[in-house]
Amino acid sequence: MGKGDIEAGFPQAHGSLYPYMIESPELRWGFIRKVYLIVSIQLLFTAGFASLFVFFPPAKNFVLYNDFSLFALLGSLIFTFIVLLVLSKYYNKHPVNLFLLGLYTLGMSVTVGFACAFSQAIVVAEAAFLTGAVVGCLTLYTFWAVKRGSDFSFLGPFLFASLMVMLLFGLIQMFCPLGPMGRMVYAGMGALIMCGFIVYDTCDLIKRYTYDDYIWAAIAIYGDIINLFIYLLSILNDL
Repeated sequence: MGKGDIEAGFPQAHGSLYPYMIESPELRWGFIRKVYLIVSIQLLFTAGFASLFVFFPPAKNFVLYNDFSLFALLGSLIFTFIVLLVLSKYYNKHPVNLFLLGLYTLGMSVTVGFACAFSQAIVVAEAAFLTGAVVGCLTLYTFWAVKRGSDFSFLGPFLFASLMVMLLFGLIQMFCPLGPMGRMVYAGMGALIMCGFIVYDTCDLIKRYTYDDYIWAAIAIYGDIINLFIYLLSILNDL
């Protein structure tokens, strides 16, 4: 029997990402690098686009003082949601998936830019640093834990239920504002949930996504990072 035989219970092969891995570690590592390369490009684009709303006065003033800025934000959110729905059908159809991914990244960047426009540059930098530190630590922890046999798929139902609670809490905030403390509690809950999603989606990236799912995997991780950044930015603004 070969090394790493599942039925025989032999230890994992050298270089594998998790116990009893039967696929090629080189192929999986190549897939992971491809996903993180896409996510890095998305984040660089989003950072550059959002910086316009922090350092370019006309863009910042449009968000703060123009009556049409709210409609622009709502339009961007609807556009992003529609693109995401289309991507869910064509995420493995090249090159359409790359084009749709670019549109999705643009829509998310507009949302991030609007959020940054209401913040001082130093606060945006603090939120970005905290986001990077949290994402880095959680990613390293997940790779370490999965290597030792942990599986975080059990988080799925809890994360879904938490999102439903966040949605209801958000609706309450819209019609019955709870003030700065309520916003901080909401943002704190959101940040914790996004931390859970980062661990969950990273585990999926290591063990469950197929090689054709690189776009969908990038969307998941990119979305987790962006939402975590927005929640941390909201917390820092209310401090």
